[in-house]
Amino acid sequence: MGRTREAGCVAAGVVIGAGACYCVYKLTWGRDENEKILDEDEESTDTSETGVETVKGAKANVGAGSGVKLHGDSKVKPEVSLGLENCPGVKEKVHSGSHNGGGLEAKAKALFNMLKEQASAKAGKGVRVGIISGNRTLAPSLPCPGGRGGGCHPTRSGSRAGGRASGKSKGKARSKSTRAPATTWPVRRGKFNFPYKIDDILSAPDLQKVLNILERTNDPFIQEVALVTLGNNAAYSFNQNAIRELGGVPIIAKLIKTKDPIIREKTYNALNNLSVNAENQGKIKTYISQVCDDTMVCRLDSAVQMAGLRLLTNMTVTNHYQHLLSYSFPDFFALLFLGNHFTKIQIMKLIINFTENPAMTRELVSCKVPSELISLFNKEWDREILLNILTLFENINDNIKSEGLASSRKEFSRSSLFFLFKESGVCVKKIKALANHNDLVVKVKVLKVLTKL
Repeated sequence: MGRTREAGCVAAGVVIGAGACYCVYKLTWGRDENEKILDEDEESTDTSETGVETVKGAKANVGAGSGVKLHGDSKVKPEVSLGLENCPGVKEKVHSGSHNGGGLEAKAKALFNMLKEQASAKAGKGVRVGIISGNRTLAPSLPCPGGRGGGCHPTRSGSRAGGRASGKSKGKARSKSTRAPATTWPVRRGKFNFPYKIDDILSAPDLQKVLNILERTNDPFIQEVALVTLGNNAAYSFNQNAIRELGGVPIIAKLIKTKDPIIREKTYNALNNLSVNAENQGKIKTYISQVCDDTMVCRLDSAVQMAGLRLLTNMTVTNHYQHLLSYSFPDFFALLFLGNHFTKIQIMKLIINFTENPAMTRELVSCKVPSELISLFNKEWDREILLNILTLFENINDNIKSEGLASSRKEFSRSSLFFLFKESGVCVKKIKALANHNDLVVKVKVLKVLTKL
């Protein structure tokens, strides 16, 4: 309605101005001079219309109501230029007014009424042409944070959404724009109609559809959305069984090999939720060595590394598959020393799983570890790190006693974990220094460890 009102105001102004000018011109100038002035006024009026595009030698519609014919560059008589062809009774009204004694006043009134009718027609037909000009297309964009459902940002191509008039009645046809398109993110495809929301709880037939999409597509954006959807559904026990029975574990696990770190992270997250189920672990064990190798070589403290460590931690909660990772013990301890706070905590949780299995003790304490590992027994660390490293020491000390490894100390090198924790004596001194820690929980844990020495 705003456009209609604006067009009506413009049309009313044009009508009043034209009527006033007509009366003044007829009273002050001769008919010949009047024709020239009206001719110039017509040209200025034509250029002020909205959304007009003209082609040389063709008819041009001014707004939506007038029927001006353009013949090259020739001037048109004023009786024709104001749209009298579309109003056949106007000439008769003008001339009859002059013959009946009305003179100039009657002619002015007739012309004013005719222009008013044309303005009303324009307001009813052509005022919304500019609003719909220009095509809207979906440009490539990144997925929305959180939902990642492929929301796209619309951009305009062509003319602006309230198209402006060219203002030229003698120009050539408008050519296609050569302006370079706006810069967009080339990483992801823009429009993607995924059949489900990523937080929907899906039934088995719907899960089958998502798995089919994931298996057939190579688009990283679609893969990401499908993996997040499957990972969220795998948080529920009934869907953990459904995804396995539908053959979903191999379909998800094949994306471990992709080079895209985002896809690998979402793959590990989905497998991590599936690994809570014991039967699913039997399917995932095929890929556990591959996950371990990738976790060790990817960027330190990255999201991919954290996701991989969480998956390995879940897979080693039971004793069934721990032996598949025994070759990586030195890498785990090196990462324990090099990683940031969160990486240290996750690595210690993983190693603690191994220390709770006495059968893994010999391989664990014989591996080479950096001597700087002793710095973790320092009161400057927070409670969580101190509690985990004390638990790690307590479990290893208990296993050494239960397995009788203390008598075979000669088979362990000076760079081994056995020497660092048991023979050097430095570790015990560090633990005793923590007996005066300000945190009561840490203090109780230290006293418990010291009583077992």
